Order: sequence, then C-alpha cells, then structure tokens
Amino acid sequence: MEFCDKCGAMMVPVTSEDGTRVLKCRSCGHTRELKGNLRVSHKIKKSPRDKIVVVEDDSIPMPVTKATCPKCGNNEAYYWTVQTRRGDEGATEFYRCTRCKYTWREYGG
Repeated sequence: MEFCDKCGAMMVPVTSEDGTRVLKCRSCGHTRELKGNLRVSHKIKKSPRDKIVVVEDDSIPMPVTKATCPKCGNNEAYYWTVQTRRGDEGATEFYRCTRCKYTWREYGG
C-alpha cells in the first residue's frame, strides 16, 4: 500500500494517458511513478451460505444445554450460534444431540 507524498491519502494503480502504470492519489490526484513489483488483490464474494459452520470434530469442547433431540428424544445437546441472516435479525442457534449426534437448528427471534 502506498500513500501520497502531498496529502497522505492512499494511492491506487491506474493506467496514465500514455499507457504506463502509475500510482494516483484518491484525494488530490497527485501521480507518482510505479516502482518495483505491484501486487493487486481482490475480494472474493461469498454468499451467506458460505458462512455456515458445520462442526464434525467431536474433540472440540462445546457447551451443553437442555434441548430435546427431534430424532432420539435425548434431553442434552451441544450448541453454538451463527449470524446467518441480516444483522438486525436474531442469530441462528445450532444444536447437536449428545447421544445420536443429530444436528438441527432454530432461528432466533
């Protein structure tokens, strides 16, 4: 990341009018010759589905709560929460039965 010598704002790589690559200030427009190698990165777009964590490893210690398993009727389950929807909505609660390992979820309100 490079910063402008004049105003201190972040500079970004652009192609100048003569076709060369230069760094240009986002605020004042000052340009500077590009020195050395330039690494450009980009953000990877992820969907909300990419953020759901599925825990398969039983060696990770998890909190236990009272919850009735819909599959076997056991009254204890491991639990964790994930924000799977918008920030102004409640988190999704995931449960995993301590007996049969069945996993289910409940949406927070």
